[in-house]
Formats: sequence, C-alpha cells, structure tokens
Amino acid sequence: MTMNIEQSCIELRGLAFYAYHGVLPEERQRGNNFVVDLTIEADISKAISTDDLDDTVNYAAVYDVVKREMNVPSMLLEHVCGRIATALLEEFEMLLRVSVCVVKKNPPIEGAGPCESAVRLTMAR
Repeated sequence: MTMNIEQSCIELRGLAFYAYHGVLPEERQRGNNFVVDLTIEADISKAISTDDLDDTVNYAAVYDVVKREMNVPSMLLEHVCGRIATALLEEFEMLLRVSVCVVKKNPPIEGAGPCESAVRLTMAR
C-alpha cells in the first residue's frame, strides 16, 4: 500500500525576544517582550526516510533568520511579520508556505491593563 503525505508542517512556538518595535518613540527606546510562533509548510518526505538534516528545514537556521529580523526595529508588527515571512521564503527554497505570528506583551494601550497584541501573516510561494 502506497501512502502519500498530504501536508507537512513544522512548528516553532514560543520564540521569545526582547525587541524595539512600536509606534510610540518610547517603545522603540525601552523595548518590550515579544513572542514569535511559526508554522512552516515544506516537503519533508525525503527526511522521513533518510533521517538527514539536509533533507528538511534546519530549526536553528530558521531561528537565526527570525532573530535577525526581530533585531530590526519597526513601527508595526505587520511589517515585522512581513519581513520574517519574506526572509524565510527567500532563504529556504524548500518552504512552500510560512505563517508568522508576532505577539507583543503588554502593549501601551491606556486603560487596558495587562494584555497582548498580535499579528498573524501567511505567505506562500
């Protein structure tokens, strides 16, 4: 019996960063805590049988790309998500689709108390 892989996803969750994103000047000066979640669609069928890192997506290399993009201050989380997704698709040819969610911990929303803001973006080839 032949089995076909219909979809394969790699998820990296809870990548924590201290970064300087925000519309307000003090956000870009003081910084804030952010969490990034990724869902990456790629053809990993070869890695299933070879058990070889070269046949899949290297999580450490993906993390390095996310870290690099999180280190570039931006006003909007939309911009950060777009940069991360674009960079991942450009640097890893085997990626078919990338979903990025960037969460800002305790954004400066007057009267909101403790909360989070988030932007999720999905890009495909």
